[in-house]
Amino acid sequence: MRTVIVDDEKLSRSVLKLLLEKHCPALNIVAVCSDGITALEAIEQHKPELLFLDVEMPGLNGFEVLQACKEASFSIIITTSHDHYALEAIRHNALDYLMKPIIKDDLQEAVDKALLRLTKKKEQATSKTDSLMEFLHQHLHPGERLALPSPEGLRMLLVKDIVYCAADGENTRIYLQNASGPSLVNRTLKEVESSLKNKGFFRVHHSYVVNLFYMDRYIKGDGGDIIMSDGSNIPVSRNRKQEFMERIERL
Repeated sequence: MRTVIVDDEKLSRSVLKLLLEKHCPALNIVAVCSDGITALEAIEQHKPELLFLDVEMPGLNGFEVLQACKEASFSIIITTSHDHYALEAIRHNALDYLMKPIIKDDLQEAVDKALLRLTKKKEQATSKTDSLMEFLHQHLHPGERLALPSPEGLRMLLVKDIVYCAADGENTRIYLQNASGPSLVNRTLKEVESSLKNKGFFRVHHSYVVNLFYMDRYIKGDGGDIIMSDGSNIPVSRNRKQEFMERIERL
């Protein structure tokens, strides 16, 4: 969890950083700032998910820093020696309010709240992506396109252009006709295979699903190999060979 610490007191910064490093290993402290201007620069650069923010600072105070952050998406934990800023902290949607000197147990409890909020936010984002993919699949002509999540967002792939798919851990690399390289999607090969069911594809190996339309030839062997139209050599596993041979005889 990317974390920024903002406090004009050197000792307070050092103590908080030490406590977090020792007791909150889930946090990645990306910046420690001594004033509001530096804090704004760090927020812009690092896009933190959690901000520890002192209130009373020269120049911009903590709340002025928050006012300058448009549509801030990070969690805010106020750290201060004064108890009369609580109402203002609530108005700025602060997640927690820690009084100095900060107690370890209070700090861990506040960090746990921030981690829980981040987890829920990611789950909501995943749910929205899944809903969007379901909508796209329902409103596109069957068999024409697949909407699959990728590291950048969503990839819309023409099924007829898919030559073969290869497992890459929990992801899948999809090789397309006339493409310079594969497209990485955040779905397992099994999930991609399920999306391609009854569309002319066959799982020839635990790591490969091929589009039979692009099969150039089959080379005999223990399991054998398929040469695809793009020149790729795809192995056929021995335990899938019989089913594969029966399938291509029906083409």
